[in-house]
Amino acid sequence: MDLLNTLVEKGLRRELPSREEALAVLATSDDELLDVVAAAGKVRRQWFGRRVKLNYLVNLKSGLCPEDCSYCSQRLGSTAGILKYTWLKPDEASQAAAAGVAGGAKRVCLVASGRGPTDRDVERVGKTIEAIKEQNEGVEVCACLGLLSDGQAERLREAGADAYNHNLNTSEGTYGEITTTHTYQDRVDTVQKAHGAGLSACSGLIAGMGESDEDLVDVVYALRDLGSDSVPVNFLIPFEGTPLAKEWNLTPQRCLRILAMVRFVCPDVEVRIAGGREVHLRSMQPLALNIANSIFLGDYLTSEGQAGQADLDMIADAGFEVEGTGTTTLPKHRADALAAAREAGGCGSSASAGCGSQAEAGAGCGSHAEAGGGCGPCGGHAPAAEAAPEAEPAAEAVPGARTDLVAVRRRGAGTELAPNA
Repeated sequence: MDLLNTLVEKGLRRELPSREEALAVLATSDDELLDVVAAAGKVRRQWFGRRVKLNYLVNLKSGLCPEDCSYCSQRLGSTAGILKYTWLKPDEASQAAAAGVAGGAKRVCLVASGRGPTDRDVERVGKTIEAIKEQNEGVEVCACLGLLSDGQAERLREAGADAYNHNLNTSEGTYGEITTTHTYQDRVDTVQKAHGAGLSACSGLIAGMGESDEDLVDVVYALRDLGSDSVPVNFLIPFEGTPLAKEWNLTPQRCLRILAMVRFVCPDVEVRIAGGREVHLRSMQPLALNIANSIFLGDYLTSEGQAGQADLDMIADAGFEVEGTGTTTLPKHRADALAAAREAGGCGSSASAGCGSQAEAGAGCGSHAEAGGGCGPCGGHAPAAEAAPEAEPAAEAVPGARTDLVAVRRRGAGTELAPNA
């Protein structure tokens, strides 16, 4: 079809599609779905070949967040049965990270609940970054600590952080319906602070919160304008005990269209399938690898993911290969631009860069993974919470959406099982 041919040509040239074209991708029919995946796959292979980057989450501090993000199991007032604990020690975090690195993870994502870090927290995370890098040569570290104050991004970079994650999550127009304790602009400011410090910016979205197609396109264009090098695409897991517990709006087909739209708008960017892929893509996860070039290995922040070995088998069976630490993830033009920005002392303003030459930023008090859960901690270092209640089917679920998997995929409160056990 003419639309897909046009989008492929633009993607190979790194040319921004029109909003109408992006919306048209989301409006394609199920009969056209394989054509959409194939077209997005051509763009993906142009810039990333058949490599899949593995990322691994370590939940440094879980629960008891003062923010009211509606999607988050760690939010203020949440009654979700999750593990709650304060900061892991650097050696505990490094031990947890080692499990992911042993499974092939190239990047370790250090996440902490809360509005944002204190200076003491930044110092603590800095020591954790140093411990991880001392024990795992070549591993990348991305910090995800919430809203940053002036100077904190620079201190994280000095400690060895490669990237910062802080997601925009949804469009500016609807952000106030999801969160009231901070603003959309607060999140933008944190991404820009990470850029200014020379950190790679990882910033993404959460789909399935009741947003419109226009909202999805708005947030993806905003991420491109911010210059995110990595765009995690999360699919909401409606945790019982949160305001969005009944929002079952996604099907595997819808998820694939969303991923394809992101790929066309950000053709040369690391597109990561993040929280919720197991729940919403289900048996179509391997098909999504033709669009996205990055996933999280194993568990998420407060919920279970697919077993790590199952992830590795899925990648191999689909004809893809795990990206090694000696390979640069980003295409040369983006990697060169990021290196030049770091050499100059920071990424500066990202507004003119498009989805081009900046870096990674992302989550905040809910992180990308909160949409789908998050990375379970590594066993007995955390206090147990009460057992999670069984999930109830939504009253008016979208046809084809599964409402029975949340209890299965939620990180088991009070267990002694390490991630991916």
